Amino acid sequence: MSTSPRFRSTAVEQAEAVLVEQYPRLVRLAYLTLPDSLGRHGRVLLAHRAVQRALPRRGGAAGPGGPDGSGGALAEVRVRVLRGCLAPAGRTGAALARAGWPPVPPFVWGLRLWPPAGGIEEVARMLAGVSAPVRAAFVLHRVDGLPEETAARLLGAAGAPADAMARALALGVGETLLRELRRPEFDASVVSTRPTDLLRRRRRVRAGWAAAAALAVVAGALAVVGPARPHASRPVAVGVLDPARLERVPAQAWADTARIDFTAWPARGGRTTDRALLGRALGAWSSASPPHAPAPPQPTPGPPAVGRATPGSNASGPHAVGWTALGSAALVPHAADRATPGPAAPGRAALVSDASGPHAVGRAGLGSAALVPAVVGRDSPGAADPGRAALGSAALIPAAVGRAGSGAGSLGSGGRRGVAQVAAVGGGVVVRAAPGVDTDSPRRAPQLLYAGDSDGRAVVLLLDGDRVVRYAEAVTGRGARELDFARTDEAGVTTAAALTLVRSPDGGRARYLLAPWIAAAGTRDLLRAGEDAKPLALAVDGVTAPVEVPRSAGACAAWPALEVTSSARIVEKHSFVLADLGTLTPVHLTYTPLPDGPGAAAARQPREATGAAARAAWAATACRLPEMRGMRDGGVRAVNIWEFASSELPDGGGRAVWSCTRTSSWAGPGDVLVRLSPAAGPPQDVALAPDTAACGRFGQHLLAGTRWRSPTGRWYLLAAGSREVTGITASGAVRAEARGRTLAAPAGPEAAAVELTGRLASGGRVTALDGGGGGRD
Repeated sequence: MSTSPRFRSTAVEQAEAVLVEQYPRLVRLAYLTLPDSLGRHGRVLLAHRAVQRALPRRGGAAGPGGPDGSGGALAEVRVRVLRGCLAPAGRTGAALARAGWPPVPPFVWGLRLWPPAGGIEEVARMLAGVSAPVRAAFVLHRVDGLPEETAARLLGAAGAPADAMARALALGVGETLLRELRRPEFDASVVSTRPTDLLRRRRRVRAGWAAAAALAVVAGALAVVGPARPHASRPVAVGVLDPARLERVPAQAWADTARIDFTAWPARGGRTTDRALLGRALGAWSSASPPHAPAPPQPTPGPPAVGRATPGSNASGPHAVGWTALGSAALVPHAADRATPGPAAPGRAALVSDASGPHAVGRAGLGSAALVPAVVGRDSPGAADPGRAALGSAALIPAAVGRAGSGAGSLGSGGRRGVAQVAAVGGGVVVRAAPGVDTDSPRRAPQLLYAGDSDGRAVVLLLDGDRVVRYAEAVTGRGARELDFARTDEAGVTTAAALTLVRSPDGGRARYLLAPWIAAAGTRDLLRAGEDAKPLALAVDGVTAPVEVPRSAGACAAWPALEVTSSARIVEKHSFVLADLGTLTPVHLTYTPLPDGPGAAAARQPREATGAAARAAWAATACRLPEMRGMRDGGVRAVNIWEFASSELPDGGGRAVWSCTRTSSWAGPGDVLVRLSPAAGPPQDVALAPDTAACGRFGQHLLAGTRWRSPTGRWYLLAAGSREVTGITASGAVRAEARGRTLAAPAGPEAAAVELTGRLASGGRVTALDGGGGGRD
């Protein structure tokens, strides 16, 4: 008597059970292994697709077995997942993957998917520059916890190089983040969604039928008269460039929704019905980045004044970003033109080659000069000089501290510290984009936020998904037209509260468009903690009166900021501070008080920078903001000052406060500055670390140390830790140990290597933040 087939336990059925049970872990493995060039939405879909296609078609020999669970079935599924994820590593495979080939489930229509902030996305950012096999080895060994030998066998069966595991072991990722990833809250199969279209779907169906009918007519005409000449215009979706189809939100929509961000902004301004202005804005956007531009020739730099030429980075992708060293000049060629700069500014000249796209962006550091794409338009001969650019050429614009650009009314002009400046004359379009923001044409009709005149400029603000676009032109006469792109994903009540509308020609004043939920606004100087905010006049459409902005020339004598108050319909008695750092979106400033004492606050709860303690902290820190790299990039969404410890200084030095200032970018990484502020005397810098999770949600454990000279002239080693630190040990040139969160030990007059280690209440350890490999637990 034979057994019924439905009661047989086959290898395929075992693999299916393992796949369903381990689905979140397999999706995590696939997402982190796939190339980061695919984008978050594409990686989510391809990760789920790779896991679902990992089910064997028939039973047979299992993959590399071992103590891996389910008798080797999990190992077989992992190998098949890895093979599917390592396949699109090349250019051809990545292009096919982005195009959705092969066309297999899952399919998503009308939604954009991405992992929630932090967790798996934080690890993906840290592994961004690592090859796919090394990322796979890292996930198998460090995240999934497989033994090194087992993970190596799986990688070998999937076709990964033999050295992938050795290279993965050299990667440095904090154990705190890895522990967070292993918790149930960080389910890799959980995604955030946002609709790509709502009411427009019905219109698209009608437009699709109309387009099909039009194509049928054109096809019939072509069959009669023969093929027509190729057209050079960029193909766009039907209705995208029609001003009448711009999305407009009702005036009171913000008061009737739980989603308070830029999508709740109504269309405001005196020219929201000006179809000509809106059409020019949409047309400039569409023509700013042609999709099939020929590969640009190598740039021809002018002779540097001092020093030699230094090559910059050469990234890949349609919007490569080049970095320049301090005191350098960056040359970034336009799509199909040959950029010929004028004389370089003093310092080294750095050539930043255009990777593979028509609009590479060069970002200049402090004391540098940036050669950036000047205009999009027809060719016009002539060498560029500072503040001027001919059509189709590149403009050399000084970006050094204290130098002001000459683009009148330009959003990026005015000598902002470290913000790349672009100027142009004629009928071309100046394009500027924040880090991580593409300048592609809209795929659907954007949302209109503002259209009106301000200080001689006609300005249009548009929202397209996770980016805000600002178009500006001269109200009268001919002049440079501008397009500015800013990142706005996951913006909220505070980070979507204002947009920069227009700047004065010298860059010293600006007008802002405030969110509809802002009931009142004022200005105050961050350097004067004892002064109250001065009222700021607001127009009916939410445009502010001209406001002073921080100047980069000369000494830091003032730091103006906006203090705005939300409507009671949103949050009662809620005021917060915004700082203008030369970008389209002002930066939200916050403050976290000491973990003990009268102003104590719970962990990871930054407060608004409006109280007395917050004002005092920002008065001592505001002038240091331009030195942090994230500020120079122009991609910062918020800055928080966290006073994580206080200690009594030796020899009657009084009580000092330890603080960590973190700049959090829209992309996730952040720079931190740790300082020691004694009761008397100026603050002392302790550590400056770029691209770190320290002092943030996933870097709540902190230890820092520095040498300090007491009023009596004796040197000491001082150290302090965050609230979870229960003890500190010093080794090396100074040997000392202390219970609690602070340490003070005598040190020699000469600086010598000292290693600090902190014990955590959980039993773990944390090293001192030093701007290098320290600061991880």
